[in-house]
Amino acid sequence: MPNELRFSRSDSGHSTSERSVATHTVARWCVGNGWPVLPLAAGRKTPAGNCRDCSQPGHTHEGCSCPQAGKWCHGFHAATLDYDRVDNWWSRNPALGVGVACGPAGVVIIDVDTHTAVLPPRDRILPGITIGDHIDLSGMTTGYHSLAVLAALRDATSPTEDDSTLRVRTPSGGMHIWYRATDGRRWQSSTGSGKSRALAWQVDVRAYGGYAIAPGTTTSAGTYTPIGSTRQPAPLPAWLAQELQRTGHLPAAHIPAPRPVPPRARQAVIAAGGGREQTSRMLSALLADVAACAQVSEGAGFTEKLNRAAYTFGGLVAAGQLPQETAERVLLDTAVMARPGQNQRIEQIVRSGMTAGAKRPLYLGGRR
Repeated sequence: MPNELRFSRSDSGHSTSERSVATHTVARWCVGNGWPVLPLAAGRKTPAGNCRDCSQPGHTHEGCSCPQAGKWCHGFHAATLDYDRVDNWWSRNPALGVGVACGPAGVVIIDVDTHTAVLPPRDRILPGITIGDHIDLSGMTTGYHSLAVLAALRDATSPTEDDSTLRVRTPSGGMHIWYRATDGRRWQSSTGSGKSRALAWQVDVRAYGGYAIAPGTTTSAGTYTPIGSTRQPAPLPAWLAQELQRTGHLPAAHIPAPRPVPPRARQAVIAAGGGREQTSRMLSALLADVAACAQVSEGAGFTEKLNRAAYTFGGLVAAGQLPQETAERVLLDTAVMARPGQNQRIEQIVRSGMTAGAKRPLYLGGRR
């Protein structure tokens, strides 16, 4: 297990400072991966509580000033990529667990359960797939079984056996399989027993609208422990993406679903802005304009928007506020997501824009 994920199995027998290092390390490791984090209540799987005002009936995260003030109110809506905020939260509250806001992190997590439950009707084991009465289901008792059957029907490897991606054993004996959403689609969360959408019995999906417990986090039930040596999510397999789409895990066609800026790109702009919210918003807006071109095949002003972003990032590189390699990767990742298959054109625009921008170094917030 790599150093950044060598966490203690239990907090018992460890000093407050040791627990702080463990949870603090988990949170910072997640942020380094571009995964926004939120504090979980000590020893529990639920987000840390809201402040008194935010706990009042009818109060929501919309328009609330608490997240901007550095508070963790409203669960995954307060998830952050700000290292200073992370340091403040976990150094002062070492008993807090670590959660990851899945949608903004760009991950889709297949959550396999092993709960004791009565087998549902045959049409709800694998929604949309008929299981004939002649098939013996007496051995099907967990999500491992239903997911394996789904994978077998698609002539694919079950995600629980996929050692190319990050897999995490849960204290109850279940498993979280982490994948990267590489095409920008806003996959929606679900539960295996859900009637509106579900992938398989005893298999939940954690994506937009949900959060996951970070690997290495310890609750009163035990530690969420990575399996094997893989510590990064692999791209979501095509067959699994097709199954998620088939089972209703995308927004309805009439609901706008803007493509998000890739998590690592957001992390880079936060670093470039030195934690300044106004600066980060400006840089994120430039990238968001590029990402939004994915909604329209033509007439979106893609070249102009990408060139403007590249010009700005070129100025940052010239001012020493952003590494050249990081700037290029951020721009390319965002642009390729918006215009897949146009890599050569994209590289030319990025190169030209950054070269022009480098002639006018850009110092943000007065830093030199």
